[in-house]
Amino acid sequence: MKKIWLEHYPAGVPAEIDADHYPSLSAMLEESFRTYRDRSAYLFMGRAFSFGQVDELSRAFAAYLQASGLQAGDRVAVMMPNVPQYPVAVAGILRAGMVVVNVNPLYTPRELEHQLKDSGAKAIVILENFAATLQQVAHSVPAKTVIVAAMGDLLGTVKGAIVNHVVRRVRKLVPPWKLPGALRFNAALAKGRGKAHKPVAVSARDIAVLQYTGGTTGVSKGAVLLHRNLMANVLQSEAWYQPALGKVPAGEPIVTVCALPLYHIFGFTACMLLGLRMGGCNILLPNARDFAAVLQELARQRFHSFPAVNTLFNALAHHPDFDKVDWSHLKISVGGGMAVQQATARLWLEKTGCPICEGYGLSETSPSVTCNRVDSTAYSGNIGMPLPSTEIAVLDDDGVELPLGEAGELAVRGPQVMAGYWQRPDETAKVMTAEGFFRTGDIGVADEQGSFRIVDRKKDMILVSGFNVYPNEVEDVLTQMPGVLECAAIGVPDERAGELVKVVVVRKDASITEADIRAYCEANLTGYKRPKVIEFRDELPKTPVGKVLRRALRG
Repeated sequence: MKKIWLEHYPAGVPAEIDADHYPSLSAMLEESFRTYRDRSAYLFMGRAFSFGQVDELSRAFAAYLQASGLQAGDRVAVMMPNVPQYPVAVAGILRAGMVVVNVNPLYTPRELEHQLKDSGAKAIVILENFAATLQQVAHSVPAKTVIVAAMGDLLGTVKGAIVNHVVRRVRKLVPPWKLPGALRFNAALAKGRGKAHKPVAVSARDIAVLQYTGGTTGVSKGAVLLHRNLMANVLQSEAWYQPALGKVPAGEPIVTVCALPLYHIFGFTACMLLGLRMGGCNILLPNARDFAAVLQELARQRFHSFPAVNTLFNALAHHPDFDKVDWSHLKISVGGGMAVQQATARLWLEKTGCPICEGYGLSETSPSVTCNRVDSTAYSGNIGMPLPSTEIAVLDDDGVELPLGEAGELAVRGPQVMAGYWQRPDETAKVMTAEGFFRTGDIGVADEQGSFRIVDRKKDMILVSGFNVYPNEVEDVLTQMPGVLECAAIGVPDERAGELVKVVVVRKDASITEADIRAYCEANLTGYKRPKVIEFRDELPKTPVGKVLRRALRG
């Protein structure tokens, strides 16, 4: 497809970025640590951590890893929520020339065992809250170097002890665990401080991160993200956000609300790496589902950027404490991970004055592929235009490119596209074309301005009597109904029609009935798209990043 979107780029956004600007992520980190030494890089539980402190701590951690017998290229798993030990560990791993394996802290023992075995991780850094999970599989995984962190490790002797006491004894968030030979995080830092960190020559084509994906669709696979992939996506995002971030007063560091989990690729790149590159500060929120605590923390801060998923924007905007926060400095709200719904976008703009710019990406693309213009004010329902240095083709089932305006599978080519799936050449071959495009599995269509719209994922499509029904459309309509908080649409088997549409609804107004929903859908959806089965629930099953698990609803 001709890059028609370039004609509609905002002023000042380049068509291309220099994906080889840095020789490695480590080089980018070193530059930022030097340039922004005295600035705050992270804010956690009222304590600020400067770039200089993160530099020293991560250097000590890198030295510890090297002294422990691990080699450059070895995989090191990180299983922590948004705590300062996370960016310290990641920077240390990268500086030691090793590979980060991001692990969801809420994994079951079975899921953790699969990921550690599949990645071949020789070490793991884990928050003690989840150590009991590791204990159950420790005997069968390759990770024999175990570093256990506690929530208050880096908060100082007094505050750290208080935080750990509350987490362990008051809230009882640390189940009993026993991991013989495990070393405490602060002890690892102490050991590293006594040793020299040996800089490692890392190339842009070396592996930086194994980002596991596909757990909700099948066997979890590691997307191989090279240093160049992640650096490119940081530079692409920075370039795209400039029209909005340029409105922040000169000299004022960009402060980002880091509610997205850092172990998820959206938070990893859009919060941590981008913040490091720009000399910005991330407000680390360890539990984004504790909406009251999130808003309480934000009420104390001045912030400019808020990347999140639709469910978080929606939940916060409906929370009674929302208006206690000063939203006036917010310049950019980026929605990703799932479709942003019109009702949520409308409410967020109304209450903050800052529109949600919907973007799109995948673990396999580091993650960002497209985004709406950050200077727009109206909800478009689109995922926006390809970022600089990014191409998108719309393909049919045979891999043939379709003309403008026709729906097909979106395929992406650019410097942010992964090298492949870890040790899965069979799976890699299924998604990569001979021309170097990654087939996303998402069905989309482009308009005449080169702005794309997701119709849905292939496997989520509902086939009713030969007609295609896309769950996103049904959900977007229904969430605009007054009294509906959120919903999910799925297909259920039917002897006559093949499949019927079922919706699972979470109400904010308990008086809404099935008849009310049917009447609303009758007024807004054509016959075959209307839900034939309606179920009410108190909440929808979601991934830790907030994406609705339709598969779980299918049961």
